[in-house]
Amino acid sequence: MNAAEMPPPLPKAFAAILPKNSSQVLFTVAEAQDATLAKLWLLEKNGREGWKASGEPIRVRIGRKGMAWGRGEHSARHPEDWRRKVEGDSCTLVGVFSLGTAFGRGARPDWLRMPFLRCTQDLIAVDDPKSRHYNQFIDLRNAPPKDWSSAEQMLLSNGCYDYGLIIHHNADGKPGAGSCIFMHIWQGPEIGTSGCTAMAKVDLIRVLKWLDPAKAPRLVQTVTK
Repeated sequence: MNAAEMPPPLPKAFAAILPKNSSQVLFTVAEAQDATLAKLWLLEKNGREGWKASGEPIRVRIGRKGMAWGRGEHSARHPEDWRRKVEGDSCTLVGVFSLGTAFGRGARPDWLRMPFLRCTQDLIAVDDPKSRHYNQFIDLRNAPPKDWSSAEQMLLSNGCYDYGLIIHHNADGKPGAGSCIFMHIWQGPEIGTSGCTAMAKVDLIRVLKWLDPAKAPRLVQTVTK
């Protein structure tokens, strides 16, 4: 029998800023800054034993151009050897991020504990840096005066948003710093993303079932070198 695969340690700088009451971490690890494939570990904190993996890692696709330093709960100042996340760069985030609302095409699943937002043909996510609604969801049925030239439609025919989870990146909507970052279903196992973290539907459902808002879950994303 093969030994279970073990996750790498959480980076000390990121582990140090996790909330004291956080006992769940989604830990995404890529091999290099330009990687488009990574592993996602579900880590649980158990007293003195520290962080332990819950089950096997999940294979995930990340940005087509690799990874970049995001704006989350870690320091906004990025190391010199890291590029900073910007709108349209097709890079996945590095850093520590709180998790927001889950979303999906149908009704709220009975097994979900996270907050839930139903995707409809009227729900969009604004990705125009010039808009005052940049990096925000808008329901077109009750929309403010339109000041955006581009936005993501949240009811997709390709199934990528049948289930998803909002990642709190650039929460204050700094223009051009990146928007609409999610965990969602991948287009395929060999297809990189525009900056999100994507996986097979069965794996995303596993993640969503596991998450418990009472455990202050966080997302940590990094590279091994």
